[in-house]
Amino acid sequence: MPFSRVEGWRDVDAQAALTAFVRSCERIEQRPAHEPMNPRVRYAGTAGDWREVCLQAALLSGMGAGPDNARSFFERNFTPVELEGAGRLTGYYEPVVEGSASPTPEFSMAIRGLPGDLLTGDLGQFIAGLEGQRVVGRAADRQFVPYQSRAEIEAQNLGVPLAWGRPIDVFFLQIQGSGRLHYPDGSEARVRFAAHNGRPYVSIGRILIDRGELSEHNASKQDIENWLRLRGPQSWRPLFDENPRYVFFTLDSLDDHTEGPIGAQGAPLTPMASLAVDAAHHAWGVPVVLNARLHGAPDWTGLVITQDAGGAIQGAARGDLFFGWGYEAGERAGRQNDPAARWTLLLPNELAARQVR
Repeated sequence: MPFSRVEGWRDVDAQAALTAFVRSCERIEQRPAHEPMNPRVRYAGTAGDWREVCLQAALLSGMGAGPDNARSFFERNFTPVELEGAGRLTGYYEPVVEGSASPTPEFSMAIRGLPGDLLTGDLGQFIAGLEGQRVVGRAADRQFVPYQSRAEIEAQNLGVPLAWGRPIDVFFLQIQGSGRLHYPDGSEARVRFAAHNGRPYVSIGRILIDRGELSEHNASKQDIENWLRLRGPQSWRPLFDENPRYVFFTLDSLDDHTEGPIGAQGAPLTPMASLAVDAAHHAWGVPVVLNARLHGAPDWTGLVITQDAGGAIQGAARGDLFFGWGYEAGERAGRQNDPAARWTLLLPNELAARQVR
């Protein structure tokens, strides 16, 4: 498929995507050439299949490529492969949350570190064909059992508190998976996803819709937060517990305020150029052209790189677009929900040629 048939291609911000791709390549180049990009994904080939395009990307980026040169790079080195069918595109962001080093009446919910008894395992080590699928739990009476639920973790005070925040902020921080903490003295730190408790994710937005508290068209993050604040703690504490998944964090310094959080691939995320995907269907570091409806941009075309994952991101054409950090990014991400987004993968030319043989 030629680039001339990729809808909206001339409008993409290839410069931001090139930056994101180079960051992904730094991780790809650390892997053995024969190693699959993802053992569960055949289309992405091996790390060696991406070495040459990664080298060319690094050279071009080092020269300070402009938008036109960046777009030409992708046109020369990649072949578009359209993904059949439409998929859903939502958004996420890095929240900036006010926090405290110690609990107060206002900052009363802990942002917890990884408990020492939480264990994770790769099922592929035990059952062929399940490589990359992880199980989370703990040891009890010489058996491997599920880890405690959200309600149990809070009640039993599991995991060392790294900082404290407002309960609504901490709950949504867990959904986003990372964030920036702003302390009363003006200093900042970054909290990063460490692990979750292995329990299924349950959307409180969906719960409120099913109960008639919110409508399908008015269930954005902002709508949910407004509902919570109007009802108060007596309503939202039990509601939070209906989502049994709990996320634990690490606390890091924030050295570069212009750099996004680290995604699942291990690369810093780039606003509007990083995409969270389902690792059962995609490899990290793959360029994707998205045709989607964004809030305020009904005919948006973007070039993004698969660099992250999310508990609610399931399916081959299911993506979560990283909007950046702070209030404005949160407003845009919270309203993003396009059920008819179209995907076009960009594969290195030689790899794409092998796919059609």
